[in-house]
Amino acid sequence: MHLKFSIVLVISLLLSLASCRNSPDKQQLHLTSLNDSIKKVFAPDKRVAIYNINISTQADQIIINGETDQEKAVATLLEILKNKGNIIKNEVTLLPDSSVGDKKYALVNNSVANIRSIAKHSGELATQGILGTELKVLKIDGDFYLIQTPDGYISWVDHGGVTLMTEDQFLVWKTAPKVIFTKTFGYVFGKTDKELEKISDIVLGSQLLLVEEQAHYYKVQYPDKREGYLKKSESQPYEVWINEINASGPLLELYARDLLGVPYLWGGTSTKGMDCSGFTKTIYLMNGYVIPRDASQQINAGNDIDPELTFSELEKGDLMFFGRKATDNTRQIVTHVAIWLGNDQGEFIHSSGKVKIGSIDPDSAFYDEFNTNRYLGSRRYLGEKDELIIDLRNDNNRVKIKS
Repeated sequence: MHLKFSIVLVISLLLSLASCRNSPDKQQLHLTSLNDSIKKVFAPDKRVAIYNINISTQADQIIINGETDQEKAVATLLEILKNKGNIIKNEVTLLPDSSVGDKKYALVNNSVANIRSIAKHSGELATQGILGTELKVLKIDGDFYLIQTPDGYISWVDHGGVTLMTEDQFLVWKTAPKVIFTKTFGYVFGKTDKELEKISDIVLGSQLLLVEEQAHYYKVQYPDKREGYLKKSESQPYEVWINEINASGPLLELYARDLLGVPYLWGGTSTKGMDCSGFTKTIYLMNGYVIPRDASQQINAGNDIDPELTFSELEKGDLMFFGRKATDNTRQIVTHVAIWLGNDQGEFIHSSGKVKIGSIDPDSAFYDEFNTNRYLGSRRYLGEKDELIIDLRNDNNRVKIKS
């Protein structure tokens, strides 16, 4: 954050050199430049931050309007403008806005909630949330909610997939005992003696409230208060699970291989279907980490361990990135990610068509010439401290509301 304010200070100093007697067109140009610079500092990635603000002039006033979830960005913008002696009319809406009321949080209430790029069922699938995922609600538009996932992703979910909550209700959920589902796919049953009576399906990593422990089942509760029974052989109390996790390359591989054959789905992050980064995200979740959503975001986290692109320093569990290499005229573009398995055949596992094995070795039956030729480098997450990698074993992460 110190770097951000340093950049803003430079912007302010540069603008202070401009004459207050500039023409209206030149003044608008300076204001637009300032606004663009603030956006680049506080909201460079629109997938995880909203900054839709306009600046205009009217008579002797500067008017700013629009919406953002970046309160500090607005405060910085206002400070710069006021320090220059301008009269400011602030019409910016801070998110969450008034449409949310006191229901500023939500929990995914279905096995999988489809989260879309626009507030329509026909909108592109941006990501997914699995049962029990905690969401921050930013805005309500009819039957759709603009939400933010634990990895920071901002998109729209329909009302049928989630349950809204007040902060008090959310904290009750946050601190209550829960159960996590640890198999690829299964069901929550209405009765323990009649497994044909199902409440819903359930996918890997889902969480429900723990009501009661029985001999072979956990009695559980959904965010909307439905109750059912989950097999103990397919789940664990969350606190037991998180405290026993020993995140490692072998554990990453174990979960990854268990998903072989799961179909590719653009925007998918569940065992019903997943894209390349949804796959890596899910595998790291089951090792106790929340990591960035997209491959182009994941490459910015962790530690670069193969700058020479030789594969020689890779260890099991490292993330491998692929795409278009930079040239003198074009920038690097990341389009794909995989998990290095680190055996003698240079194998990796990824979601491409389906979850499958690939290899960098031309003599391997799994040789993937296409991806080998567009390899961009690898990052190590295990053992690295990075603000983009949330360690769920940290007590603060387990009780703190993500802001």
